[in-house]
Amino acid sequence: MDTLPLYIALVFGVTLLTSIVLFYKATHFSKTVLAVILLWIIVQSIISLTGFYKTENTSPPRFALLLMPPLLTIILLFITEKGKQFIDGLNIKILTIIHIIRIPVELVLFWLFMQKAIPELMTFEGRNFDIVSGISAPLVYYFTFVKKKTNTKFLLIWNFICLALVINIAINAVLSLSTRFQQFAFDQPNVALLEFPFTLLPAVLVPIVVFSHLVSIRQLLSEKD
Repeated sequence: MDTLPLYIALVFGVTLLTSIVLFYKATHFSKTVLAVILLWIIVQSIISLTGFYKTENTSPPRFALLLMPPLLTIILLFITEKGKQFIDGLNIKILTIIHIIRIPVELVLFWLFMQKAIPELMTFEGRNFDIVSGISAPLVYYFTFVKKKTNTKFLLIWNFICLALVINIAINAVLSLSTRFQQFAFDQPNVALLEFPFTLLPAVLVPIVVFSHLVSIRQLLSEKD
């Protein structure tokens, strides 16, 4: 991993920054949300730099520390009254265009595969079709919110499909890690996502993407009631 070309980390860093800025804007510039995200990034960066996640066959897998806190936070927001109020106040337009970040993410994953840091199945040449979400996001945004040529049902279906795509690659990525739960890619396992800065993909980027879809789906279903 130390020999990776610098441009991979740079593109990933710019993508991460872009996602944070867009999500911050979607929250109507909530300083509390921004502070929580930045603190989480700092904590996970420090942990990753110690090599903590590179230790294999622990029980439970250390990789869970990247995924569980964001997942529990999302669940908490959806089941509490204050959380629901926060969710319903988010800007669905920004939460739609934010998915454009999935284009550079897919490029980074492909470059990591070329460097033998992740398996092919995690790229658009394998089982990962998530780049479709990134390519379609600006088109969906334009025809829905600018031209107003689509309806709520169309946007709802798009969100469900894109949510399924990101869940698909997330599952494949986890099952490609060198843990006792590994099911795929034994010849070239997923090692990049266990090292900084790429630990921030499951820790930050994936939760933002998933949360954006879930919020949009909730808001759109509320409109139909």
